[in-house]
Parts: sequence; C-alpha cells; structure tokens
Amino acid sequence: MNKYDIAAIGELNVDVILNNIDGFPEMGKEKFAGDMLLTLGSSTAIFAANASSLGSKVCFVGMVGKDSFGTLVKESLEAKGVATDYLIENPNSATGATIVMSYDEDRANLTYQGAMDIMGYDDIDKSVFENTRHIHLSSLFMQSALLRDIDKVLDSAVKNGVTVSLDTQWDPAEKWALDYKSVLPRITIFLPNEKELQALTHTSSLEEAIEAVLPYLGCAMVVKMGSKGSLLVRKDGSRHFAESFLNKNVVDAIGAGDSFNSGFVSAFVKGYELEKCQEIGNMTGALNTTAAGGTGAFTSPEEIEQRAQKLFGRSLGL
Repeated sequence: MNKYDIAAIGELNVDVILNNIDGFPEMGKEKFAGDMLLTLGSSTAIFAANASSLGSKVCFVGMVGKDSFGTLVKESLEAKGVATDYLIENPNSATGATIVMSYDEDRANLTYQGAMDIMGYDDIDKSVFENTRHIHLSSLFMQSALLRDIDKVLDSAVKNGVTVSLDTQWDPAEKWALDYKSVLPRITIFLPNEKELQALTHTSSLEEAIEAVLPYLGCAMVVKMGSKGSLLVRKDGSRHFAESFLNKNVVDAIGAGDSFNSGFVSAFVKGYELEKCQEIGNMTGALNTTAAGGTGAFTSPEEIEQRAQKLFGRSLGL
C-alpha cells in the first residue's frame, strides 16, 4: 500500500503579496499597497497544501535554501499536513521568492528562482516513486534542471505504475521548449489553461491547440478557462464543458488554477469519474478566490465543505 496519495514535485518559494495597490509601478516613482501578506508561494506548493487540506495524503519533493524563507516554506507545508520527508535543503542557494502585485483578478509577478532552479532528477530520493499513487508536476519552465530531466522523472513514474498530472504554467522566457509530442503520452491528466495551451502548441485558437495535442494525450486534458469554466477533453476526442462557480466577492485570484488542480487531482486519486473531478476542480478554483493568497481559503475538509455549501449551495463530495 502506498504511503502517499500524491507526491507534488516542483518549485518552492515564498510569496510577498501586495493588495490594494494605488496604481501600476512607474520608474522613479513610489506607489503604496494597502495590504501585504508573506505566505507560502509557488504553484506546486499551493497545489500540495490545498490537496492536503482537502483530505489527500500529500508529500512534497522540492529544494529550498538553508535560510529563514526555507524554514517558513517547510513549516507552512507541515502546518497544512504536507509531508516534507523529501524536501531538500541546499546550503549553497537561497530559497526562491516572488513579489506578487495583485490587481483585482489579475496580477504581476517578479520572481527570484534560487534553489528551485537547481533541483534535477539526481537530487530526488527515488523511493518517492514507490511510495505514491500519483505525481503532480507544475511550473516546469521555472525549473530548468527539472525540465531538462523530465523524461527521467516520467520514465520512473511509468515504471512504477504511478499516474501523473502536469500543469506546465506559463513560460516566462516564452520559448516553450517542451516536446509535448514526447511528454504528453506519459501524462495521465494534462491541466493547462487556454493561453498556455495555445502558446505551447504555437497555435492561434483554442480549437487548433486542442487538435494539436489530441493525438498525444495519455488519458485526458482539462483546459482551465477562468470565469468561463473548464473543458475536459478525453483521448478519444470526446468533450465535456463545465461552467464555473462564481464568487461575487473576489479577494484575489492568486492560485485559483492551482486550487482547481488540487480539487481535480484529489478527486481523481479517489477514483471519481473525470466529469466529477472537473466539477470539484471548478468549485475549489472558485473557493480559492474567497481569501487572500493561494491557500487562505483551504483550512480543513469540514470547513471547506461548509464554505462550498454556503457560497454555492453544493457539496464538494470529497
């Protein structure tokens, strides 16, 4: 029996989140933010923390520096119930950090990669592939060593019968140097958003992008479409669109896509039908926007369920 439901492999950093900002930054000028929050950041960490809060047994595979931010990251993961057995502390590199300037439902980020850019396949304790049922990968373009070694990671997962989900996230360099034709057949669930999918496939429309990846899907893809909802595309070409659950009082949208992933994958590892996983993902993505930061809305399964009932009149069903 596997020790973990999900192993999250990816980047780790802290987020310095600035809200209620009085305009966009301008060279040579000072701007003020009304609120600031120092919290656990990174897409993969937000996913892991929220999946754990939803009741999944989660461990994290990532690298931090041996510094105060690294301590904050480790303690924050553990506080959310995420196991840090596989966390790597690098004394020669600083923990990554992101300054997040939040404007309504959008944001501008500035990131120092630090240790997250160093971790490759050789740094990973290989027992993780034997101790988990599922691996979630995210933000590959933020992690050059992991991107370089992606084939080794996927081959180890396949060898051990581990299912895999992937959310590449945006490529800051906009090079999109990922051979999706080779990678996607080993990905069980692909989780891009519209813009990322089009950029990855170098296409100008969502329909063209779907057609480009369809022959290479391992099992299915879910395209996240923000406030519109999400589109499930199975390997056989069948589709299922699910409308979003809208929160009318958005605090911020930081981590909404990662929260969708956490809901979808948490349901997937329980063996739910993909359409049900998609519905749960839509709900957790919307719940994310009810509190600041990517993890603020995710406390315990009971409180998350109560919030879903209150806001949407629906049960998560996890």
